[in-house]
Amino acid sequence: MSRDARWNTLLELLVERGRLDVEEAAAELGVSAATIRRDLDQLAEQQMLVRTRGGAVVHGVSYELPLRYKTARHASEKQRIAKAVADLVVPGETVGLTGGTTTTEVARALATRGDLGSGAPALTVVTNALNIANELAVRPQFKIVVTGGVARAQSYELIGPLADGVLGQITLDVAVLGVVAFDLLDGATAHDETEAAINRLLCERAERVIVAADSSKLGQRAFARICAAETVGTLVTDTAAPPETVRRFEEAGITVVAV
Repeated sequence: MSRDARWNTLLELLVERGRLDVEEAAAELGVSAATIRRDLDQLAEQQMLVRTRGGAVVHGVSYELPLRYKTARHASEKQRIAKAVADLVVPGETVGLTGGTTTTEVARALATRGDLGSGAPALTVVTNALNIANELAVRPQFKIVVTGGVARAQSYELIGPLADGVLGQITLDVAVLGVVAFDLLDGATAHDETEAAINRLLCERAERVIVAADSSKLGQRAFARICAAETVGTLVTDTAAPPETVRRFEEAGITVVAV
């Protein structure tokens, strides 16, 4: 197992359990206790956790795994979802992309679509995610609009009133939402209320809204609401989504694409 894979796994276990024991983590990952101690020390140096005698605990009272450590989770599902979302976008449209690992994959899928290789512009992409803007800025056929705002380290998203000001002056053909959870009762939700507020504005400015979410996020809820379920026209998820969950979304008038 590579170091990056170990770090991803350790952080996910830490989020799930709240604390880690060196010996238990070593047994679960199939590596030596010395390797786990070294990993925990390095993660502590990055302020990702707090070292304790014999293990580690989460850093602070509230904990959210930063974006760069989320990329390995459900990676193949996210790539399939991203391609399906990209296929729903029409050349020449203005597309809003929120931050997140799935929407980052959507940006990559759009960038490699053959029929979007040229145009003036082939697409206009509006995003508050610095990493997405950075990846697409090298594509001259795409017009990239960045909202402005204050960068949030966990997700690379720009938040705050500066972002509000830009989004209030534009319209979108489609908004693609990356979410922490999506539920019929609670709608699309996120961990952070400031991110949710910007994502909500993207929805309000869009003619149609697509939620891109792997099946682990369905029927779940998080702290801050982005939008109600009825705002969403299409849900793109993976084939592991429970049939009953899919049926409920479809009965609510949401088109479900499972890939």
